[in-house]
Amino acid sequence: MNTAEMLVKCLEQEGVDTIFGIPGEENLEVIEALEESSIRFITTRHEQGAAFMADVYGRLTGRAGVCLATLGPGATNLITGVADATSDGAPLVAITGQVSTERMHITGHQYLDLAKIFEPVTKRTKMIVQPDTVSEVVRLAFKYAQSGKKGATHIDLPVDVARMPVPQVEQPLHHREPPVEYADVESVAKAAKLLAQARLPVMLVGADAARSGAAQAITEAAHALRLPVVNTMMAKGVIPCDDPYAMWTIGIPQKDYQDLLLRRADLLLCAGYDLVELAPSRLNPNRDKHIIHLNTVASHVNRFYQPEVEVVGDICDALQRLIPLCRREAEPTEALALRGQMVQEHEASGASEAFPLKPQRIITDVRRALKAGDVLLSDVGAHKMWIARHYNCYEPNSCVVSNGFATMGIAVPGALAARLVRPDKRVLAVTGDGGFMMNMQELETARREHLPFVTLIFNDSAYGLISWKQQDRYGHTNATSFTNPDFAMLAESMGCKGYRVTSAAELPRILEEAFAQDVPAVIGCPVDYSENQRLTKRLAQLK
Repeated sequence: MNTAEMLVKCLEQEGVDTIFGIPGEENLEVIEALEESSIRFITTRHEQGAAFMADVYGRLTGRAGVCLATLGPGATNLITGVADATSDGAPLVAITGQVSTERMHITGHQYLDLAKIFEPVTKRTKMIVQPDTVSEVVRLAFKYAQSGKKGATHIDLPVDVARMPVPQVEQPLHHREPPVEYADVESVAKAAKLLAQARLPVMLVGADAARSGAAQAITEAAHALRLPVVNTMMAKGVIPCDDPYAMWTIGIPQKDYQDLLLRRADLLLCAGYDLVELAPSRLNPNRDKHIIHLNTVASHVNRFYQPEVEVVGDICDALQRLIPLCRREAEPTEALALRGQMVQEHEASGASEAFPLKPQRIITDVRRALKAGDVLLSDVGAHKMWIARHYNCYEPNSCVVSNGFATMGIAVPGALAARLVRPDKRVLAVTGDGGFMMNMQELETARREHLPFVTLIFNDSAYGLISWKQQDRYGHTNATSFTNPDFAMLAESMGCKGYRVTSAAELPRILEEAFAQDVPAVIGCPVDYSENQRLTKRLAQLK
């Protein structure tokens, strides 16, 4: 057995069932070993797409997604998706080929020091330099990717080492699930005392709450302690959007209803919140609020986020222990009144029949087309701001957003991974025309792998979010416009189904027809982004 074959056996031992990637000369031994493996290899059209697929696979399963590339440009093409996984807390293991060890000391064809390149964007990067170390390197990669704040790790395999025989005594290492860590009694008691004394405490829930299965515990705590709950973009659905204590999503650049509530709050209970999701200066601009940090990992250092107490341990357990120690009988009337105002505005905004379509109308029709547990993948752009505000969720992890790293191009490859993980659900990639063109080639991958999903393109022939920011700052746009292909024809050319929206009334029917296809479907939908400036002006008037 050679090193590449042992690597694959170690991956099987870790429970890997799928790898996304592209074969190359320096990873041929691994590709050959996968041929005899139970692992499904999905050949992608770009390494960035492979990394995004592994990223979303990790987000939705909690297990490390795996991507594979060759050396040089193949490896560097992985970087954006790998960095996204680390920033957003998604477990991922990237594997790259490398030149032979005897060539590493000289300048050579396609050689880069990949360990140095991957080091800033991963939790750990290691090269396999001896055949008898492969099992340890693989075990370490998965351990680091899946523990603490989850993220990406990297394994580099030189081509000569991949071919070397492994001593017969070597076997994949077994792994055990780490024991659950619980918060200490003193921190829970101190948090309860602070909550009991607060005038208007608000719970802010973040991505770690969504991924740790804490949704029910957070909802129960909100009701027991009379806590209004604001969620980050990555924590949509942790408390159902129709819950009376749900104050929906914070995160768009403008000050919104959630900011009004946080301004009035004197205490923030931050459950599963990671500073990368939302700048702490947005939560506590005057640095005058009491903060309780509740998470499985300790807080980062930031002058706007200095917790008085850190409750570090299992989120569900900590909340269940907190509830009986803290009695709060008074309803948060200020928050409930603000919620009523917010709901009224949202309900009135999604009925326009105008064409091109208002973004609120598109989101309203999308929400009606998807059931509670279906999955929406949001790319990055102006549409993401409207999804943050108007696409409300009933379950966690039903709206997947790149928000820590906030990278364009994730929606289409991410939707492929979501469809693979949740084959019984509708999967919708929502993207702008700019983000779509960055990785639209993975539609061919989805067609070939029989993984149908629907892509809805907000078409404004521009980088809409940057145009929005330019309008707000300068009163005009610059260098953001471009032309587009016929998206329906483009989809059809790859064996997919293509649709064009020509009126507001058509979109619900087209969505239903698109979801009924057994191949990927693409919907081009013209959008009226003049609503962006109207929203900016309206929110500036909120008091």
